[in-house]
Amino acid sequence: MTALFTLQPEAVATIDADSKPAILDALAARFAEVYQLDRKAVLTALLERESLGSTGFGRGVAIPHARVASVNRPVATFLRLQTPVDFNAADGAPINFVFGLLSPEAAGAAHLHALAAISRLMRDERMHRALADAPGAEAIYGLLCNVIDRDAA
Repeated sequence: MTALFTLQPEAVATIDADSKPAILDALAARFAEVYQLDRKAVLTALLERESLGSTGFGRGVAIPHARVASVNRPVATFLRLQTPVDFNAADGAPINFVFGLLSPEAAGAAHLHALAAISRLMRDERMHRALADAPGAEAIYGLLCNVIDRDAA
């Protein structure tokens, strides 16, 4: 079995952002750079999805996601924020982790399975602590890939 989504090492970063719009813009920029996508189109898709309701998952996590024509498989990014930011999360708490997901427009079930996997991963308290304590992007990527690869096996 293959992973439900692709996460490239360059798609993981720690950033400084002070607002929800700044986070979504940074997310779109990361998707564009790493996966060779149109930044403006990605940002538009993320903003359209966000207009339906906040993707602030709770417990310090947001999972902005959208379906776009420019990808042929689900792709992900992960951003750790240097300081927590209000994201209108379900629990009202500010977020410090952003797990972005883009899927093909026709990827109904695949998109939902990938979202469910990310949700499970981000609910794990040990993973949450490990991601917060990781010294940098490389360590974060290693933590995420260990779980993604394990779950795909």
